[in-house]
Amino acid sequence: MTEVSGFHHAGIVTRDLDGLVRRYTELGFTVSPRSRQLLGAGADEPPVQGRTADRCVLFGDSSIELFDNVDESAPDPWHTRAMVERYEGLRLLNLETVDAVVTAERLAAAGLRTSGVLDRACDVDTEDGVRTVRAKAVHIDPRSTPEGYLGLAQYLTRDYAHRPRSIVHDNGARGIGAVLIVASDDAFDAIVDRYTRILELSPYEEGPLTLLRTGSVHVEFVRSADVEKVLPGEPVPGGSYLAAMTIRVDDAAEARDIVEDNGIPTQPTGDGFFVSARDACGAGLFFTG
Repeated sequence: MTEVSGFHHAGIVTRDLDGLVRRYTELGFTVSPRSRQLLGAGADEPPVQGRTADRCVLFGDSSIELFDNVDESAPDPWHTRAMVERYEGLRLLNLETVDAVVTAERLAAAGLRTSGVLDRACDVDTEDGVRTVRAKAVHIDPRSTPEGYLGLAQYLTRDYAHRPRSIVHDNGARGIGAVLIVASDDAFDAIVDRYTRILELSPYEEGPLTLLRTGSVHVEFVRSADVEKVLPGEPVPGGSYLAAMTIRVDDAAEARDIVEDNGIPTQPTGDGFFVSARDACGAGLFFTG
């Protein structure tokens, strides 16, 4: 049985962190205070202060990281400059692992090139004062992931990261339910195969979508030739890309009222509503009850 247990976080990169935070607040999310990130440059190397700072939408079991490059003179071990230079938006996906060391060994045995186990840390304000969030991560070689930056992460101090005062959202959000990936025709099979090996699941088809699903991880794929069937009229930043997330909410109708009251357009879906990537800073958002 795989040690991958869910979504850890998705990352939205920007050149305007204040504007990104303002929009996600208007979408009804609570956003955590700003933190500067300490990032491991290589396996068994101590983390150093990187060039990024983040603020997060925290759910308890997953999160959305909103981040920006704030110090161009600082090291960039996790390629964040390359992310934003290509395009802003949903650029990063980390799955949750219960054991980063086991994951790194298993993925290497499965033929996937990885970074090995990297360390990550950031200081956060908690009810008991400043505490350090620590995590371990394994990155898939970004040269093999045209859809975005892919990794797996393990919290060592989850309680500090998912602080009680930060996980209650006006829109009733409870977590990331699914991630939708658009894949170019020539990369589609390789992209699906990679996630199949990571999750140790068999894909199946449902209309234009190819799906990998467990109880806690739903990854959906659509060929770029079929994207209009799933995301009509949406921006197309590349041949393959991380296109959208599904956000679980307590009540989709109440969440939609909050979003529309803040002047953000929505589109109805079968079990909720959708906010275009144009209106959510490069990440399409499906809200579902």
